[in-house]
Amino acid sequence: MTEPCNIAAALPRLAAERPDQPAIRCPGRRSAGGGLAAYDVVLDYRTLDARSDAIAAGLARHGIGRGVRTVVMVRPSPEFFLLMFALFKAGAVPVLVDPGIDRRALKKCLDEAQAQAFVGIPLAHAARLVLGWAKSARILVTVGARWGWGGTTLAKIERDGAGGGPQLADTAPDDVAAILFTSGSTGVPKGVVYRHRHFVAQVAMMREAFGIEPGGVDLPTFPPFALFDPALGLTSVIPDMDPTRPASADPVRLHDAIWRFGATQLFGSPALMRVLADYGRPLPTLRRVTSAGAPVPPEVVEKIRTLLDDDAQFWTPYGATECLPVAVIEGRELQGTRAATEAGAGTCVGRPVPPNQVRIIAVDDAPVAEWSGVRELAPGEVGEITVAGPTATDSYFNRDTATAAAKIRETLAAEGSGAAAGERVVHRMGDVGYFDDQGRLWFCGRKSQRVEAADGPLYTEQVEPVFNVHPQVRRTALVGVGGRGTQRPVLCVELAAGTHVGEFPRIEAELRAIGARHRHTARIATFLPHPGFPVDIRHNAKIGREKLAAWAAPRLGDNA
Repeated sequence: MTEPCNIAAALPRLAAERPDQPAIRCPGRRSAGGGLAAYDVVLDYRTLDARSDAIAAGLARHGIGRGVRTVVMVRPSPEFFLLMFALFKAGAVPVLVDPGIDRRALKKCLDEAQAQAFVGIPLAHAARLVLGWAKSARILVTVGARWGWGGTTLAKIERDGAGGGPQLADTAPDDVAAILFTSGSTGVPKGVVYRHRHFVAQVAMMREAFGIEPGGVDLPTFPPFALFDPALGLTSVIPDMDPTRPASADPVRLHDAIWRFGATQLFGSPALMRVLADYGRPLPTLRRVTSAGAPVPPEVVEKIRTLLDDDAQFWTPYGATECLPVAVIEGRELQGTRAATEAGAGTCVGRPVPPNQVRIIAVDDAPVAEWSGVRELAPGEVGEITVAGPTATDSYFNRDTATAAAKIRETLAAEGSGAAAGERVVHRMGDVGYFDDQGRLWFCGRKSQRVEAADGPLYTEQVEPVFNVHPQVRRTALVGVGGRGTQRPVLCVELAAGTHVGEFPRIEAELRAIGARHRHTARIATFLPHPGFPVDIRHNAKIGREKLAAWAAPRLGDNA
């Protein structure tokens, strides 16, 4: 008998195979003096499976069953993982929204989801009442003490479901598994519809792409990624940090968790990688480090490589909430492309992960209904990146216009004949890039952030790395001021720590000299110092270039 298509289907199997292996560890916070302020909490595979069974049974008794959209606003904790796997087992549809996004955007996301249930910590419920979140939710569950808003608690739900036996809904591949909202860092947050087949395919592709074997210890500093660990047979150590502010993570606490639990792999944003790189302590237990969310600066890749053992791997996968993973590259190969990146080639993101089919099409801001209507580009030509594969999602929830803009239907012909064999969805990544003659994919930036100047387009990742080599520059951002086709390219410059803005005239002259050496960057004539770039709330790495463009425009005066 085949098991249901469900990411939680791995739990009963792993509970039988390795019942005593820790599945989730939540380390107790260490005090300033180094002592523990709280005890570690550990869930082994047997306990995670049994308790999530009880919660799934209790959820069903309280009306949260198959297909019920359920907002989850719970901090990374044992309860979060117990709850998420219980929801998957029940066949319910968890709705996850980044808690750090703008309050108005957060309310809009929750309204759009039309959730029937709301599960949250007391603070989330208080905000729900005060700010009018998720008014459609009629079933309320509190993780912690319940106050005056009604409903029940997760503890009671688990008690009510105790003794209910194994729980696993017979979910089909196309059944909706979850709605995951994008961060909105380069646009309005949108609810990505995940089907059960997408989660199952992600687990299989990550296992194959990164050579993951059961028994390892993972430190995932982005909580949703920790949900993959139990399905991969790993121990997931939840770090003592605010996951919405990875750039502010304490490297001492991260190192403490890595050493105490013998972490063999780590996932983190480029901002967190910079924290570890600047801290400079070796990471000898790690066999695999993965960073995603934005391009990792070349100097950070180089520093992290020096902190790892020679046989350890540093992967920088390319993808998005709508499709992950798309392509991967290991740090050694990425280091080999650094000179090209700093000469304006873009950022190499490696080769597509099988069985993905990645193709480059002509840049077009309009919706494209059918693949037959697109023009594919040859290697070396910059265009929009598209991907078709088992993890490519097919729609946004309640966002038909956004779905039409990002998805293309492709009719597939049966092999060896002209007869139609079905359809698939091709996802438009919203990024621009190209393939080189070695079959490697190069990322050149977001399509929406390209600069359309009178003498042709400019792409952020072919411009900024050229200038980022200056020792007194922390980072740069290319923006366009004016109307499409006649935009004025402007380079915003964030100076390195300790560099006074009074030094900018000299630095600007040096940047102009650097830019003059390369074809793309020689066209940049306007440089503006900025005190500190806005970045996304999820990874603290994606630059808010739209905000920078609005900031730059009035500073150009009549010359804009």
